[in-house]
Amino acid sequence: MRSFTIHAPPPAPQTRTSVPSTMPATAARAKAPAPRGPVLVPEGFSILAALVPPLWFLAHRLWLVLALYVALAVLMAFLLPGPVLPFASLAAQLLVGFEAQNLRRWTLARHGLPVAGVVMARDAEAALLRALDARPSLAKGLHA
Repeated sequence: MRSFTIHAPPPAPQTRTSVPSTMPATAARAKAPAPRGPVLVPEGFSILAALVPPLWFLAHRLWLVLALYVALAVLMAFLLPGPVLPFASLAAQLLVGFEAQNLRRWTLARHGLPVAGVVMARDAEAALLRALDARPSLAKGLHA
C-alpha cells in the first residue's frame, strides 16, 4: 500500500448575509478563484523526476522550482571543476527524485491547497475514493 497526501482548498469562512457588501457582485465573482478538487500527491521516489527533472517540473507546473533547478545547474556548470561535474549532476538528480513530491506539496500549499489529510491505498483512484468516503466535503471541486 502507498500513502498519498490530499491537498484541497480550505473551507470557505462563514459570512453573515445581513451585512451588505461594498463590492459589486460581479467584482466579487471575478476575484474568486475557480473551485478545484482535491489533488493527490504520492509519497516516495519519483523516477521520472530523477531522469528528466525539467520535464517533470513542467508537467506538474512547478515554475519556481524549475527556475531554481536551472539556476543551480548553471551555477554548477560554471563553478565546479570538470571531473566533479558529472558526479554533482548525478547527486542533484537523485536529490530531485527523492524530493520531487515534497516540492510539489510545497507548490500546492503556496497556491492555496494545503494538506487536507493523508490516506493509504493501493493506487491513486482507491486513495481518492477512501478520502471522499471519509470526508465528503472534499468532493466540492470535482467535475463529473
